[in-house]
Amino acid sequence: MNFKEFLQQNIVILDGGMGTLLQERGLQPGEQPERWNLSHPEDITAIHKAYFDNGSNVVNTNTFGANLLHYDEAELTAVIQAAVANAQKARELSSAPQEKFIALDIGPTGRLLKPLGDLDFEEAVTVFAKTAQIGAQCGVDLVMIETMNDSYETKAALLAVKETCDLPVLVSNAYTDKGKLMTGASPAAMTAMLESMGADAIGVNCSFGPDKLQPIVEEYLRCASIPVILKANAGMPTNVGGKTLYNILPPSFADITARMVQKGVRVAGGCCGTTPEYIKELCEQIDDIRLRLPRDESLVMTIDKKNTTVISSYTDAVTFADDPVLIGERINPTGKKRLKEALRNNELDYILSEGLKQQSAGAQVLDVNVGLPEIDEPAMLTKVVYELQAIIDLPLQIDTSDPVAMEQALRVYNGKPLINSVNGKQESMDAIFPLMKKYGGTAIALTLDENGIPDTVEGRVAIAKRIIDTAASYGIDKKDLIFDTLAMAVSADNNAAKVTLGSLNVIRHELGAHTSLGVSNISFGLPQRDIVNATFFALALENGLSAAIMNPFSAEMMKTYYAYRVLKGLDENCTDYIAFADTVQSNITINEKAASGAVDEQLTLRGAVTKGLKEPAAKLCKELLQTVEPLTIVNEHIIPALDEVGREYEQGRVYLPGLLMSAEAAKCAFEEIKATLSDSGGKTKCAFVIATVHGDIHDIGKNIVKLLLENYGFAVSDLGKDVPPEEIVKETVRLHAPLVGLSALMTTTVPAMEETIRQLRVSAPWAKIVVGGAVMTKEYAASIGADQYAKDAMDTVRYAETVNDSMVND
Repeated sequence: MNFKEFLQQNIVILDGGMGTLLQERGLQPGEQPERWNLSHPEDITAIHKAYFDNGSNVVNTNTFGANLLHYDEAELTAVIQAAVANAQKARELSSAPQEKFIALDIGPTGRLLKPLGDLDFEEAVTVFAKTAQIGAQCGVDLVMIETMNDSYETKAALLAVKETCDLPVLVSNAYTDKGKLMTGASPAAMTAMLESMGADAIGVNCSFGPDKLQPIVEEYLRCASIPVILKANAGMPTNVGGKTLYNILPPSFADITARMVQKGVRVAGGCCGTTPEYIKELCEQIDDIRLRLPRDESLVMTIDKKNTTVISSYTDAVTFADDPVLIGERINPTGKKRLKEALRNNELDYILSEGLKQQSAGAQVLDVNVGLPEIDEPAMLTKVVYELQAIIDLPLQIDTSDPVAMEQALRVYNGKPLINSVNGKQESMDAIFPLMKKYGGTAIALTLDENGIPDTVEGRVAIAKRIIDTAASYGIDKKDLIFDTLAMAVSADNNAAKVTLGSLNVIRHELGAHTSLGVSNISFGLPQRDIVNATFFALALENGLSAAIMNPFSAEMMKTYYAYRVLKGLDENCTDYIAFADTVQSNITINEKAASGAVDEQLTLRGAVTKGLKEPAAKLCKELLQTVEPLTIVNEHIIPALDEVGREYEQGRVYLPGLLMSAEAAKCAFEEIKATLSDSGGKTKCAFVIATVHGDIHDIGKNIVKLLLENYGFAVSDLGKDVPPEEIVKETVRLHAPLVGLSALMTTTVPAMEETIRQLRVSAPWAKIVVGGAVMTKEYAASIGADQYAKDAMDTVRYAETVNDSMVND
């Protein structure tokens, strides 16, 4: 039986942790665990065999960090070949009776992708593809992508595997205590993207014990139509007598995990701190549940197909259901002279500001169309999508008739996009459906074909049925099609609205598919178009309109939207309507002018920084420097903006990308004032030495902390990653630095952090030491001698500020 068949019919038991077991066998701080595949094959084989012997169906190869960023190609090939051979030998030696499979383990690169970091998306794809290629050639049964804390890197890894081989792929993400990925994605958003891209199972691993991960897993179970994974830690780490222990013992771990299996989890195992004993207990608990079930029931239940029409951004999912979705239409050059000018002149700032304004006006999705004959549409569309998704957390509707532009934009899109569009022409379906299958997405399907737009309801519905049937032949479900029944100008045809609305009603209520319309097309050629548009919008909503491509600055359209939601019972306690009504009078004039392009929001330096607009921040800072002292700009404009975004981040209203883009905008402003600030006698804050500890090659967290500290004026000395304790001590002494920041992602590198702290206490006793990373807790940090545990980058900044302030006051 192959793994894909086994997955569909069984509860799959994974293995547990590897790093802690290697430490017990002598792995030293600074040693790369993957090299043990070559130097200690007997130890690796013994660990795999122990997991098989205790009930694991799947063991992961010891290749978590095996990629081209950490090994040259020759060594990478040797490491992976040895890793697979060790797992295969363990399978041969194990006499346990269950089905046994070998998964190629792929972990994160340890670097953030652009624009938040320095790793290009295509470079990440190449890195992951090489690992997948070598593993597939060695004969693994499946691929396990795990511990990913960024949706964009997760997409790069899954895309790389899918482009390299046809093996089943399991994808598991690591969540923060806020129930989001580090870069902000919710389980619903990850489900939308990964399921649409063809992952075979999805879920969560690492971070916490199974008790803390339960709410996240339950959200996966609510959203997913494919098997869900739970691979939790053995609780939280503690330091006892210099040894790392975890606070959940095997019986409790197994009990909690088994109860989640009862709720629907189909793939279960352990992560940091778990051992073969944990897997043995888990298998026994699951067997016990089976024994207690009535004879006519089975623990292996058919997974419910959720039949949900959903798209996503890098943070959130938007579902198409009874509550209408508003798609902002303003990033489309048709009839917009200023936008055409911006596209010709590559004025991305104007385009980004249009997106931000539509988001503020209530749009839930942004249409992105850059089609002008005189520009390179594929390059421009890709660039606009890439830049928009860096500063806006709304899903995007990628709108183009050019298949090349469509594919390039889909490739870089961070989430599950709305695709505009496909139609009933065979040529269109053959171009778009393969792209949807590869990259994921939900398509706007236009009810036209080779014969044009039918002038009857029956004709448009027939095209919709044909599109549904053809999509099914590509493996695309009806839930990923949203039908546009094409609003035509009533000024040219008195029956245009009736046919559009009639077609919409049948498709929504008889075919059971969702619908959309470009609402304003109905009034083309008429005066006072908003009057007609708003009434047509109301009629369309009553006939089953799921989504409207419309102008969110139209006061009449927004009145219809909020009133409809109240009357349909979609606005609990009329909260949204009341908030809208409270502001409508003051906003009508400016919204109507904005709709015609007659007014533009006045952007300040503070606003540019909070919104993450880099070029405007630099430009506005340069203008301010003509009349305002540099230090005044820093203290009254830039730092307050950073503080505002920092507070929003700490309260969960802004996610890491927003925090980083704000910091980048501030950095651009600082570049303008750096020379002037130096001339005016401005002083930086105290020195701060920062490093990722010896043996750890992950520097995402460190780089984020560095960027924020520099924006707050600290003199940061970044020693990089995999830094021996002696180098950190030497730099701290050289600078007499009052602050040292240490980062560690992996359990295996915590001893190196503890040793660094020990040496700092001897040679630099004045230094305050702040630590962070995925394996850290407040209690664990205290037990290894740190002064402060920082749960995130802003926490580090706040602590550094208190230390600096105390020095100034002294």
